[in-house]
Amino acid sequence: MDRYGTDVLSGDWKKPKNGRAVEAPAELGAVVEEVTADWCGEIVAVDRDLHTLTLEDRRGKRRTFPLGPGFLLEGKPVILTAPVRRAAPAKPTRTASGSVAVHDAKARVARASRIFVEGRHDAELVEKVWGDDLRIEGVVVEYLGGVDDLSEHLVSFKPGPQRRVGVLVDHLVRGSKESRIADAIVRGPNGPHVRIVGHPYIDIWQAVKPERIGLKAWPTIPRNIEWKKGVCQHLGWPHRDQADIARAWKHILSKVSSYADLEPELLGRVEELIDFVTTD
Repeated sequence: MDRYGTDVLSGDWKKPKNGRAVEAPAELGAVVEEVTADWCGEIVAVDRDLHTLTLEDRRGKRRTFPLGPGFLLEGKPVILTAPVRRAAPAKPTRTASGSVAVHDAKARVARASRIFVEGRHDAELVEKVWGDDLRIEGVVVEYLGGVDDLSEHLVSFKPGPQRRVGVLVDHLVRGSKESRIADAIVRGPNGPHVRIVGHPYIDIWQAVKPERIGLKAWPTIPRNIEWKKGVCQHLGWPHRDQADIARAWKHILSKVSSYADLEPELLGRVEELIDFVTTD
């Protein structure tokens, strides 16, 4: 009988006789002691095929032992087994936009055609939901900083048959300033090569379904109050400066994981623009 309570004179000297040993996975980094060799060290390798493990002692020396009984872990006898392999998470079959996912595909070289959106928040939302599709198609999204600058951007961009421009506009409703700007561009020389679509919302925030942030509906904000600040104030969120607004948007954007989190009025418009700029 040795100092670990093992009958070394019996036939199977490594098998515990008192039933105290339990199975434990040989996890990398665990410190164990091999009883018969009186070798203590950290588990640095496990070979499933050879059914062995390698221990490294505090001096950096290594020694390999068979998996099984004959070890102490935290002073208790254990039967070491190979750790369970964790299956890699399955790759999604659909992108966030709902299209078929194409795994390991390289991004296409950017097309000359572009999609313009009004602001940074619009661009971030489009990227989060349609980013995979846009990279496959080679479509770049740029933000304007406001639809008032659209005409100047188009003069600089010089749209044409192979340089189409799709534009997503906030609050594109009949009689609005945005609709008047859009109508003028469509009637102009660039009209055939520009597609301007929009949603009815005052801001892209409203294109996120309100229940995603715990609301039944987005609040109605008086016209004399800046809409985003008014929303934050209504919800009790900080709204003193632009940094507060940016944090509020990040919170809203974090609730969006796919097209199902967005209103249909936005979904159809973005898909229409992607089709327009990718049609040869």
